[in-house]
Amino acid sequence: QVQLVESGGGLVQAGGSLRLSCAASGLTSSTYVMGWFRQAPGKEREFVSAISWGGELMDYADSVKGRFTISRPNAKNTVSLQMNSLKPEDTAVYICAAARRNWFALERQVAVQYNFWGQGTQVTVSS
Repeated sequence: QVQLVESGGGLVQAGGSLRLSCAASGLTSSTYVMGWFRQAPGKEREFVSAISWGGELMDYADSVKGRFTISRPNAKNTVSLQMNSLKPEDTAVYICAAARRNWFALERQVAVQYNFWGQGTQVTVSS
């Protein structure tokens, strides 16, 4: 049974930083892409970033490039999202996802391509 558990959300002022983590369990294959999406009230789920299972390939939404960094820390089943220079428009529930597909075969920015989802963690950026 696959479980994705996010942590690290909170309230921060504009210009501040937060670091999100996603702890994954039950992923029995190395062919996974891990991603972060976000969803604000009344809006569709939006792609934020993705990383290959080995950590060597990364993808970002244009809106977060240069500010957010995705990584696979030493803990094998953990994915982190370092968020710097946060803006009020970054306010959303941030959700970890896993896709059981090869990096190059996956439409990484399309939510329905992902097989497993966490519950999400709230990030609120005040102006």
